[in-house]
Amino acid sequence: MTDLYGKKYGVISLGCDKNRVDSEKLLSIIRGKGCEITDEVSEAQIIIINTCAFLNEARKEAIETVLECSAYKSENLEKIVVTGCLPQKYHGEVFPQLTEADVLLGTEDYDCFFAALKRAYCGERVDYVGKGEGVCYTDRTVTTPCHYAYLKIADGCNNKCTYCLIPKIRGAYRSYPIDDIIEEASNLGDISELILVAQDTTRYGIDLYGQKKLTEILKKLTALVNINSVRLLYCYPEMIDDALISEIRDNPKIIKYLDIPFQHSEDRILKLMNRKGTRTSYLELIKKLKSEIPGIALRSTFISGFPTETEAECQNLCEFLREARLDNCGFFAYSREPDTPAYSLKGQIGYAEKKKRVKKLYGEQQAISRNKLNALVGSKLQVICDGIDYDKSCFVGRAYFQAPDIDGKVYFNATNAMQGKYYEVLITAADSYDLYGHTEDYEV
Repeated sequence: MTDLYGKKYGVISLGCDKNRVDSEKLLSIIRGKGCEITDEVSEAQIIIINTCAFLNEARKEAIETVLECSAYKSENLEKIVVTGCLPQKYHGEVFPQLTEADVLLGTEDYDCFFAALKRAYCGERVDYVGKGEGVCYTDRTVTTPCHYAYLKIADGCNNKCTYCLIPKIRGAYRSYPIDDIIEEASNLGDISELILVAQDTTRYGIDLYGQKKLTEILKKLTALVNINSVRLLYCYPEMIDDALISEIRDNPKIIKYLDIPFQHSEDRILKLMNRKGTRTSYLELIKKLKSEIPGIALRSTFISGFPTETEAECQNLCEFLREARLDNCGFFAYSREPDTPAYSLKGQIGYAEKKKRVKKLYGEQQAISRNKLNALVGSKLQVICDGIDYDKSCFVGRAYFQAPDIDGKVYFNATNAMQGKYYEVLITAADSYDLYGHTEDYEV
């Protein structure tokens, strides 16, 4: 009989930070059996590929990754396990066609991992999608730099945006129990920055407790001695209420930063997207947040080229950006995804035109960001050190208005700096995305 616990495992996590948390929980399950983990594909005997299937590009990346890994089967690699969103949504197509995969698992089948793998070593190709019990694991093997971590407080989504596959992949919104979340956060060790994620963090608790519980979970998380600060991502605009605003304002351990996915500014397009807000309500919310929480940093994402979007509506979105003056934004060309309501809409816009509009929006935001960052030249900022940028030969970190991976960075020189520690950095230069400077003790 094959000794699965004596094998060497590797995990490749694709897609978003929520996927990363799932991968970290699976790593913990594997490590809990005493198994060895490796970062080198060439050394692994079993490779797990946790996939994203949100967009066609993500599905393509997932399949290409499986094919690339399969080349190692001529060396040490024995089995490939494909898990996550791709098999969850498309296992009926993936299992017969992607024969390089030995095991398929869905998004909630990690309790079946070793059982499925055992069958694979008996000579079967195994489709275990949907056979798990959705066990809520609170142990993690963190793969981010040691000083920050993501905490997923819910899965699934109820918003039913017409462009989005997530409800078809992840199902209805499901909040994780408060006690489990607190236990998971407590087990992470000393964390400088805990980043809360879900498809919609602001909806937390409604399904489980009959009312919004995000404010309560924030109070409990910030009361933990091992958590230095908390950052909020994926906050839907219509769910941001006075209680949440007050908690962000008054709780010193909550970073004054909100990620709010507006997706568009024009009422007609928002309605077609099945978004609940309007241009007016969005601008009012932005104004209120800036008034109630002085200095708050606001981030958002927008989709351009949605079916029937006119050039005038794209221009209106540019004007919205100039009025809103958000700190950070991401812009994406609409992706026509089968099995979504928007797929069947008339007035689909060509690829080149969508790309042109995205470029235009980025140009507008870059001008705004450049002005905001240039205004900081000559000031001093508290910056958390994320490590060393060897290409630039300096330390790299972030100010409070910069979340990992999705926002800009602060590059700085210092006599010495430790990862996860905060430093006062004098800002000496800026571009449209990043800041540059040095600590006071550094000799220029």
